[in-house]
Amino acid sequence: MTINIILLGPPGAGKGTQARALVEDRGLVQLSTGDMLREARSSGTEMGKVVADVMDRGQLVTDEIVIGLIREKLETEEAPGFIFDGFPRTLPQADALEELLSGMGRKIDAVIEMRVDDEALVDRISGRFTCGNCGEVYHDKTRPTAKEGVCDVCGSTDLRRRGDDNAESLKTRLMEYYKKTSPLVGYYYAKKTLAPVDGMAAMDEVGAEVAAIMDGIEADPALSASG
Repeated sequence: MTINIILLGPPGAGKGTQARALVEDRGLVQLSTGDMLREARSSGTEMGKVVADVMDRGQLVTDEIVIGLIREKLETEEAPGFIFDGFPRTLPQADALEELLSGMGRKIDAVIEMRVDDEALVDRISGRFTCGNCGEVYHDKTRPTAKEGVCDVCGSTDLRRRGDDNAESLKTRLMEYYKKTSPLVGYYYAKKTLAPVDGMAAMDEVGAEVAAIMDGIEADPALSASG
């Protein structure tokens, strides 16, 4: 059985952290739109050439191209499941993904919605930084590195902050999320696949909630996430 899940939530909700945990603990493959586009661009395949051409011209990659990349991954990757991270972002994309999966005899098993408090989220993100080498996430107040300037996991000193990880930029990104992506909450609720978790809880607690959802799917894949 192949499990397909979507991680849904605003910027900084912790989707990347939970995706990495699912990759490490359960062997799932993370399908990140950005990663797939970068990989395709340098691959030299026909699809890669299309992606490179569009990006070189400074144009936005179409939904059709992203769906094509997802199809390639689903057809070629051997994995117990897939995590859709950063796609879908809109209702038309959700429809396109459902159509793709249905044609392959698959479905979305759960849409894990990471619910957050906006003001608390701004505080969380403003202090966030990551390891440029291994991707580990830290925070000035809640999760500093044991040794200043050195990653606890891999020992790298390449610690980075996103240029838009500040209060003003985050508020703009949140508004964009709520305008375009939040309608997906109702969409997947109606399809009985929505599984909300408390995105403001400690990372381990969120991980335990996500693990419980995954265990429920594996125990009885016929059950919906909300059932």
